[in-house]
Amino acid sequence: MEHYLAKKIVTLVLVAIVFISSACIEVSRAQGICNMTGEGLMSCKPSVTPPNPPTPTAKCCSALSHADMGCLCSYKNSQWLPSLGIDPKLAMQLPKKCKLPHSPNC
Repeated sequence: MEHYLAKKIVTLVLVAIVFISSACIEVSRAQGICNMTGEGLMSCKPSVTPPNPPTPTAKCCSALSHADMGCLCSYKNSQWLPSLGIDPKLAMQLPKKCKLPHSPNC
C-alpha cells in the first residue's frame, strides 16, 4: 500500500512539473522588451544577424514601429545582443531601413 501511494505521489509531482514547465515556456514566448513582443523581436532577428542580413520584413518594421526607441537604445552597448548573435550596429540601422519617421538618435 505504501509503495502504491509513493508511486502516485511521484506521478502527481511529475505531472505538476510538466504543467509548470509548459506554462513557463508560454510566458517566455509572450515576453518581450521595450514594447516589442517576443514574436516581434524574432521577426527582426534575421535582419540584425551577420554576415548577410536580409532587408527587414514588414512584420519586423511593424513591431519596431511600436517599440520604445529610448529603451532599445539602452541595449546598444550591451553584451546581451552579441551573445544572442545580434550585431548592435545592424540593430541600430533597423529604424532607418524600416523608414520609421522618428528614428532614434542613440
